[in-house]
Amino acid sequence: MTAPSPLRWPLGVVDVAYARYADVVDRAGAARADGFEHLDCMVGTDPASISLPIGCPTSFPKPIDTWCTTPAPSADLDGAWERAVRWWRRAPHALLEPWAGATVNSIESIRAFRAEAGDVRLLVDTGHVADWGGDPYELLELADHVQLRQGKPGHTQLHVDDPSGVVDFAEVFRTLERLDYRGKLSVEYFDLPDNGWALEDPVQWARDLAARVRGA
Repeated sequence: MTAPSPLRWPLGVVDVAYARYADVVDRAGAARADGFEHLDCMVGTDPASISLPIGCPTSFPKPIDTWCTTPAPSADLDGAWERAVRWWRRAPHALLEPWAGATVNSIESIRAFRAEAGDVRLLVDTGHVADWGGDPYELLELADHVQLRQGKPGHTQLHVDDPSGVVDFAEVFRTLERLDYRGKLSVEYFDLPDNGWALEDPVQWARDLAARVRGA
């Protein structure tokens, strides 16, 4: 097991990194063995059934009116913007996760969405923001949960040691300190080839990023 995080914030992992295990109980056990402190998993997971606390739960494909997150709908879907505005008006406590291929995928579209749907808070994934060429640091003031991943324009996930990566994790932490962020951090990597995000070993990449930020 790796050493506990010296970061100010608890460091967890998104359970999809452990998709090799079909059951969330096994995913939690593997994440715990790797030294992660919580697990981001699906809404409805029984906290008593798994060996880690739940970090930020996910509701998919649409938000529910509780503290959880839902990815913004794909921009390829007809009427996605109007549907998303309607959903989040009905679920004001839910977080929105912007991503490059979504209907909400830039600082400008985030501002426009919040102007229509209300003061929606965000899950900020640094890899997704890097992918669309954005600045993750300027979004952190809107974040109620932060997922860490290295990326660059056109690429949601890179290894933490990839020299082309644009996410400065030290700057992420400095910004969170300045904002007095009270939430948690999670590492996210996944192997989702059908969505264009193929990755041979997301678990090892998650471990490597965790080791790097814990030693930062």
